[in-house]
Amino acid sequence: MSTMAKDYYKILGVSRNATAEEIQKAYRRLVRKYHPDVNPDDKQAQEKFKEVQEAFEVLSDPKKREMYDRYGSAFEYAAAGGGPGGAGQTYTWSNVDTDFDDFDFSQIFGSRGAGSPFDFVEIFRRQQPGGARPRARRGVDVETELTVPFATAVTGGETEITLRGPQGEKHLRVKIPAGIESGQKIRLRGQGRPGAGGGPPGDLFIRVQVAPHPWFERVGKNLRLKLPVTPAEAAGGTTIDVPTPKGTVSLKVPPGSNTGTKLRVRGHGVAPRGQSPGDLIVELQVKLPPNLTQEDVELLRQLDQRHPWNPRGEIRW
Repeated sequence: MSTMAKDYYKILGVSRNATAEEIQKAYRRLVRKYHPDVNPDDKQAQEKFKEVQEAFEVLSDPKKREMYDRYGSAFEYAAAGGGPGGAGQTYTWSNVDTDFDDFDFSQIFGSRGAGSPFDFVEIFRRQQPGGARPRARRGVDVETELTVPFATAVTGGETEITLRGPQGEKHLRVKIPAGIESGQKIRLRGQGRPGAGGGPPGDLFIRVQVAPHPWFERVGKNLRLKLPVTPAEAAGGTTIDVPTPKGTVSLKVPPGSNTGTKLRVRGHGVAPRGQSPGDLIVELQVKLPPNLTQEDVELLRQLDQRHPWNPRGEIRW
C-alpha cells in the first residue's frame, strides 16, 4: 500500500488484519474517551474525535476498506467540521464521470449495415459546435454516503458535504430531518451531473449512516440509556439529572432499585416529523466506586452477613 496521509488503523489502535468486531470495539472505546460531551473545552480531544469518526467511516465499510488498503492516500476521503451538531465530510464522485456522456453511439451502431465503413470524421464534426445540435438529455443521478452524528439524526440539524467532480469542488449544505435512520436517503434535486444538450441536471441522493452514541441507543422511536448509579443511590432512592434530546430532566430512582430496573421518561425519545415522540427508557446499572479499600470491602461483607441471601438461587438450566 502506498504512503498514506493518515493511518486509519493506527488512529483506531488496531492491526491491519483486524476483524469488523475488533474495529467496532476500538471505535466505541475511543468515542467514549474523546466525545465532545466528555471533553467540552478540549480542542485536541475534539480533533481526535473527528479523526476516530473518519477512520471508522472507512474501515467499517468493507468496500471503502478494500479501496483504502489498495490505494492508500489515493483514496479520497476527508472530514471537516460541519454545521450545528453535524460533521461535514468530503466525498469523491469522479467514478460516475465518463468522457462519452455526450457521444451518441447510435450514430455508429444504429444506422449502418454490417460491413459499412464508418465516417468517424463526420461523426466527430456533428459533435462539435456548429454541427448538428445534440439531443437534450437529463443528467445522471449521483449517490454518495454521509455519516451523521447520533444526536443530529435524532433532533435534526444541518451539515456540509463537498463533492469533487470534473468541474472542481462543489460545497453543499444539507438539512438533516429529525428522526432519520441509517439507510434512508436525502434527495437534493438538480445537484447531480449536468445534462447534455441543454437537458436538466440529475439529482443527488445522499444515503445516511448514523454513527453510534457512547451511551444512548435507538430502538424504533424510543431511546435507551443504561444509567450508572451508586449502591447507596439504588438502595435508598434519590433524584438524579439525566440528559435527553429535549434537555436535562430530573429522574426519581425508587428505593431498593437493582441493576436492570427500568424507568420511563415519556415523550423524550425520537420525534420524526409528523409523528408523536417516543420515550426514553432508562435502565439502571448499579456500579461500585473505583479503588475500594480493604476496609470498604469488609463493610460490604458485614452487610452481606446482616442480610444473607443468594441472588443466584433462581437460576436454572
